[in-house]
Amino acid sequence: MSAPSKWNDLAPRLISGAAMAAGGLFLIWMGGYWFAALAIVCGGLMIWELASMTPAIRPFEAKGLGVLAGFVLALVLLGRNPFFMASLAVPPLLLLAAVLLRRDGQSRLYIPLYGAMIMGASYGLVAFREGYGMLWLLWLVLVVVVTDVAGYFAGRIFGGPKFWPSVSPKKTWSGIVAGWLAAALIGAVFLKISTAGIDLLWISSVLAFASQLGDIAESAIKRRAGVKDSSNLIPGHGGLMDRFDGLLGAALLMLLVALLTPVPVVRF
Repeated sequence: MSAPSKWNDLAPRLISGAAMAAGGLFLIWMGGYWFAALAIVCGGLMIWELASMTPAIRPFEAKGLGVLAGFVLALVLLGRNPFFMASLAVPPLLLLAAVLLRRDGQSRLYIPLYGAMIMGASYGLVAFREGYGMLWLLWLVLVVVVTDVAGYFAGRIFGGPKFWPSVSPKKTWSGIVAGWLAAALIGAVFLKISTAGIDLLWISSVLAFASQLGDIAESAIKRRAGVKDSSNLIPGHGGLMDRFDGLLGAALLMLLVALLTPVPVVRF
C-alpha cells in the first residue's frame, strides 16, 4: 500500500473552500440581517463543536449550548448592544465551567474562555460590517484566507523548524512567515483600491499573526480533547472551528483595536 500523499486533502479543501468563500462573500456584500444570520448560525455551531469536544459534556447538552449561543447572538445582534451580550452570555458560561469542574474534577476553564471568544468574534464581525462597511470586512477576511493558504503551501513545500510543536505540530516557521508576507501583499492591494494609509501593510501582518494564534489556540483545545477535527461538517476541512479559528483571532484583535482607538473610514 502506497503512503498517503501530503496533498491528498487538497481537492476537497479547494472545493469546499471555494463554496464557503462564494457564500461568505455574497453574505458580506448583502450585510444587514443576511450577514447577521450567518454569524448567528456559525457562532451557535462552533459553540456546539466546542462543547462536543469536552468529554464531561453530554451530546444533548452540547446541542443545547449551541442553540443557547445562537439565541443569545440573535438577541444581541438585533439589539446592537454588546453589554447586553455580556449580561446574557456570562452566566451560562460560568455555569458551564461549574458543571465541568463538578463532573470530572478537572479545570477546563479554557472551554468557557474560548466560548466567550467565539461569541465576541461573532458579534465583532457583524458590528464591524455595519459600522465600518464592506471594504474593511473584506480586507479582514482576505487577510485571514491568504494567511492560511500561504502557510499551508509554504509549510508543505519548504518545511523546516516547527513554530510550536507541543501545541501545533504541523505549523512551521516557513508557513508562519509566508502568512505574514501574504497578508502584507493583501494590504498592498487594498492600498491601491482604497483610501487606506501605508500603515495597512504592517497592520495586515499583525492581523495575520492574530489569525495564526487563533488557529494555534484551537489546536491546543483539540490536542487536549484527543480529536483531529472539531467536527466533520465541512469536507476536507473538518468543522467550522477548524476553518474559522483564524478568523476568530483576527476579529477579536480588530474589535479590540476599534474599542481602543478610532478606526478611519476607507472607501474605494
